[in-house]
Amino acid sequence: MLQAQVSGEDRVHSFPPIARADARVLILGSMPSEASLAAGQYYGHPRNAFWPILGELLGFDHRIPYEQRVAAVLRARVAVWDVLASCIRPGSADADIDAESILVNDFERFFAEHLELQAIYCNGTMADALFRRHVQPRMPRSIATYSCLPSTSPAHASRSLGDKIAAWRVALESRN
Repeated sequence: MLQAQVSGEDRVHSFPPIARADARVLILGSMPSEASLAAGQYYGHPRNAFWPILGELLGFDHRIPYEQRVAAVLRARVAVWDVLASCIRPGSADADIDAESILVNDFERFFAEHLELQAIYCNGTMADALFRRHVQPRMPRSIATYSCLPSTSPAHASRSLGDKIAAWRVALESRN
């Protein structure tokens, strides 16, 4: 299980990346939800569509144990991480992130250790905004594709699962 902490000031800390050295696609969230932090798992909220979408597109049953889902993602050369290393955020809503408290993950190191990375996709608009502001200006030129995908969060249910799968399909087909 991954470990994360919440202190008395509502500071939350992200998980280490799920990534092989030869990852070709990086999927970025903003910061794990309370449910994910409690479970010690990326996208641990039972209504989050992340694992059903990846299961559909990468060919695994999204209900298998977390460790097996992680192994399937790694085999597909997909990496999963968050833009933020930590922030102050009461609750789970991205809108509640205290902008003054943001600490960004070490992307320079990540990019240096993942030289085959070709595409970055943000899971939702907050991850996209944070990435564009804090990371994209230093993104290696070798990463040819960058885009924002529809959020898999249960808080963003305006698009159907089928619509989200279709949007994500385009992104994950680029990993080969």
